[in-house]
Amino acid sequence: MTAHVSRPAPITFTDLADPVYPEAARPMREGLAAYGATLALTPEALQATAVDRAGLTDFGDDDFRDRLEVLCGALDSEAGLSDVGRAVAFEQLAQHLVNRLRLDDLLARHPEILAIPIERPIVICGLPRTGTTHLHNMIAADPAIRHLPYWESLEPVPAPGELDPRDRRERCAAGLDLVHTAMPEFRRMHDMTVDHAHEEIQLLANDIGGMLFETTFHVPSYAAHYKAHDQSASYAHLKRTLQALQWLRGGTRWVLKSPQHLEQFPALVSTFPDATFVVTHRDPVEVIRSMATMICYAARMSCDHPDPVALTRYWVERATDLLTGCVRDRDVLPANQSIDIRFDEFMADEEATLAAIYALAGQPFDDRARTAMARFRADHPRGLYGGVIHRPADLGLDVDRVAARLGEYHRRFVAG
Repeated sequence: MTAHVSRPAPITFTDLADPVYPEAARPMREGLAAYGATLALTPEALQATAVDRAGLTDFGDDDFRDRLEVLCGALDSEAGLSDVGRAVAFEQLAQHLVNRLRLDDLLARHPEILAIPIERPIVICGLPRTGTTHLHNMIAADPAIRHLPYWESLEPVPAPGELDPRDRRERCAAGLDLVHTAMPEFRRMHDMTVDHAHEEIQLLANDIGGMLFETTFHVPSYAAHYKAHDQSASYAHLKRTLQALQWLRGGTRWVLKSPQHLEQFPALVSTFPDATFVVTHRDPVEVIRSMATMICYAARMSCDHPDPVALTRYWVERATDLLTGCVRDRDVLPANQSIDIRFDEFMADEEATLAAIYALAGQPFDDRARTAMARFRADHPRGLYGGVIHRPADLGLDVDRVAARLGEYHRRFVAG
């Protein structure tokens, strides 16, 4: 029997535009601000730092350099970074470049890795707040399925002599402590632990590609550059990373998940032609209201005074892009390899949803899988940290306009 868990009452954010930080965050923020004030957020400085930290010099294909130039320009002129945000951005990008150096070095020393098949992955495609995280973690709990734990996503290839993952896990835990200290209420919307299944969007960012940077910083010119270019090369980079991870730590069948796949179905299918594709859906008004609140709250990690109305306006457009891409390209996914999952139906009967996915994927939904999922569900009850009351007026969100703009998507995938 599962013990009764007392959950905190839901809260409303009143400091989205003028963040109030816990006193415990002050030393950390002061240290990051002092460091950030010394940094030049340029491609040259970032690459030099990565080379120094990795002890390697070969970044592989040069395509990423143009994207890095655009991203650095956007961070400098559009993101409104505080000195803390500058430090966060610099460290994040430097680590992505270190990861790239280490991957290319590993592949150069072990070219046989590129012959490893990535067979029949289960790929979850859906916006945040549509049940993707819970679904991802439930499938990842199955011992027969390979997933990407958060610690591994941050440093996929170990440094020489650091094959034991304990050091990487400890660095991940330290980073999470920083996040939870500065944003103590973030867990109400998205709990992150060292071992939780994480999105491969983190791996795509090692190619200075994908949507990760948009979710962390306000960089519209980078997003425009990303949307204007074919993403097949970055998806190929993702596949090479998965091959390396499989070689390093085993596993044969992956579960993957990212919202960006919704507008990248052609590249996704080309890269993983034998995958099972799981597309999640929910009323877009509910999704955007919840997603915008989460992004506006998290913006305090990079900005002293975020603009929740401007951020929400931006994410209404990007969510529209993603859902319009889903409408446009949904039929690119092979009918016998894809399934649509409505949020309300998944919440009402998780077991039936998982059974349908496993049946389509040809994956045994056996006692071992069910037991592991039940254990995960008991250990991670929904709403453990309490809820958040999302108020459209605080975000400048016109829910009727959003509903009208996304009516075609709603009729096809939500209304049924």
